[in-house]
Amino acid sequence: MKVEIQKVNSYEEEQAVIRAVQVTENIQTAINALENSAPVITARCNGEAVFCPIDKIYYIESVDKRTFVYTRDDCLEVQYRLYELENTLSRNFFRAARAMIINMRKIKSVRAEINGRMTAELLNGERVIIARSYVKELKERLGL
Repeated sequence: MKVEIQKVNSYEEEQAVIRAVQVTENIQTAINALENSAPVITARCNGEAVFCPIDKIYYIESVDKRTFVYTRDDCLEVQYRLYELENTLSRNFFRAARAMIINMRKIKSVRAEINGRMTAELLNGERVIIARSYVKELKERLGL
């Protein structure tokens, strides 16, 4: 089987296309892996327990000893500490400050600030600050 990868400009353009004569067991396994590969974390929203797919998370922030997960449209509270989440999340997540973890796949652009910090604009238009002590690692991971 031939595998072809094409680079795209944004994560929103990513897709997987499978062309096959018939759907074999191996093809179905690949489809299942692609469709069901997004792990979830349990969160609370308006007093209800909800499942939040990890790939929908824009950033995670700790405020007053409470941890919040921000998606495109929602703010959910989780019972985990940042260091616990940091150990379970994929390599796509980056510690941006003592109290914040950012999903690098949701970064639209970054801009250097005068004081050594950086500002990241996320795909949802929100801006977050990258602390000075984390800027070097971010630049390395982004290839800047």
